[in-house]
Amino acid sequence: MRARIVGISFATEPGRAAYVPLAHSYADAPEQLPLQDVLDRLRPWLEDAARPKVGQNIKYDLHVFANHGITVRGYAHDTMLQSYVLEAHKQHGLESLAERHLGRRGLSYEDVCGKGANQISFAQVDVARATTYSGEDSEMTLQVHQSLWPEVKADGDGESDCKRSLRFVYEHIEMPVSIILGRIERQGVLIDPAVLARQSHQLAERMLALEAKAHEIAGQPFNMGSPKQIGDILFTKLGLPVKKKTATGAPSTDEEVLAELAADYPLPATILEHRSLAKLKGTYTDKLPLMVNPATGRVHTNYAQAVAVTGRLSSNDPNLQNIPIRTPEGRRVREAFIAPPGHVLMSADYSQIELRIMAHISEDPALLRAFERGIDVHKATASEVFGTPVAEVTSEQRRYAKVINFGLMYGMGAFGLASNLGIEQKAAKDFIDRYFARFAGVKRYMDETRIGAKAKGYVETVFGRRLWLPEINSGNGPRKAGAERQAINAPMQGTAADLIKLAMIAVQRALDDEQRATRMVMQVHDELVLEVPESELEWAREAIPRLMAGVAELKVPLLAEVGVGANWDVAH
Repeated sequence: MRARIVGISFATEPGRAAYVPLAHSYADAPEQLPLQDVLDRLRPWLEDAARPKVGQNIKYDLHVFANHGITVRGYAHDTMLQSYVLEAHKQHGLESLAERHLGRRGLSYEDVCGKGANQISFAQVDVARATTYSGEDSEMTLQVHQSLWPEVKADGDGESDCKRSLRFVYEHIEMPVSIILGRIERQGVLIDPAVLARQSHQLAERMLALEAKAHEIAGQPFNMGSPKQIGDILFTKLGLPVKKKTATGAPSTDEEVLAELAADYPLPATILEHRSLAKLKGTYTDKLPLMVNPATGRVHTNYAQAVAVTGRLSSNDPNLQNIPIRTPEGRRVREAFIAPPGHVLMSADYSQIELRIMAHISEDPALLRAFERGIDVHKATASEVFGTPVAEVTSEQRRYAKVINFGLMYGMGAFGLASNLGIEQKAAKDFIDRYFARFAGVKRYMDETRIGAKAKGYVETVFGRRLWLPEINSGNGPRKAGAERQAINAPMQGTAADLIKLAMIAVQRALDDEQRATRMVMQVHDELVLEVPESELEWAREAIPRLMAGVAELKVPLLAEVGVGANWDVAH
């Protein structure tokens, strides 16, 4: 949002490239072409959708040109996304791609700008050096495209209506979503700094109270941020059992250890609560106001499209995907995300999406039946597992069924289920056995998926996205078991990622076609957040869930639910 152009490089054939220096500013820099004149000359070509262009991480380039008032159209290919679709589990930076696919090593950014405290800006780089670096960037991108595109194209080539192939995922999901994400990032989301300041103050007071409580339990003051002092108090003074050790041999005080100890001892529970509030304060309530762009008054996150191997988006600067929702304090952060005057925020969320995908993929009759009839799927599961009519299922039985539904979907075994439900391992195994007896289709899906994953090295989403599992045939037992659990869950999580991306495309197309003023402002897991003018609210309430439910035909109906409010917390 703030980057400015220093120069532009092009390549139209292998082995040749050109660099146009525009704003190098070091002493004795050669005379350069006037930036605005060059942009005015290039504008007709850059904005012409009929003139195809190839780039590496095109979303970034689109932002930089937009900062200069140019809306680039006609990006036909992105080498980063080609790599992501072909080999999601590998690195997708240009240096990695050139080395892997061309056997070449070019100059890195650090090679020309240095690193750390001594790093200079690109405007200070010698023009001759900048020409080599930038020209190489464009030329290598072109050659990487010529290497990767035939591979992507071959998987689904000749099938004009194929909706299950790497080509479909690339052309009909990843490429269009990249452009939409750029628009969402530029739109940004409005936050209320006064709400966050109030929350920061309340968190600070709560943290002081917890610190005093911890010191009282310990019988002495200690630094709540010092693992060494915490370790001395817990394990030396209080004699609590050591659960695991660090690489240096000291007793570990990480979150997993504290959570285990917190079940039996008050001090670890107090330390954990203090840590979670400190993280919330440092990451969100203190930091978000500092991230407001002064030119727009909004927060503009970056959606990383080529990071998660499942196809899910990740968010950074700030990370909007990880705002905690399991604690009241975490949920309250969403109160600060607000709608401008005359607008409301709308949250549109897929309902039980991964369970619906499980029903579709496994074709289990009992699961299909529950969704087709619109029965609460957790109650339906409880009814089957406990042998109780749906109408008589208790809230406790439904809670058990919910843990079983999601636990098995993530490859959880009897040990994990027992600790989650707080029951004996034998009882947990009985629950799993009864579940699989009633949902034989789910058991068959899991067994077949493990076998297929071992044979191919990957599993697939409903749309053909490949989710690679490098450790599936590992000789290391825990790693292999982890990969097997991933194999079970990845098709569900990956298909859910594909569906929310298809939903973004469908919603954006409708907004453009109907020239609506409604704007998408965030994407978080299975949820879209939109800023809706009050005059369009009636349309949005009907159209958004309908569009989201219509992006694919599964063996069970897709359902999207919407909420509306002055802030994100109310809308969600």
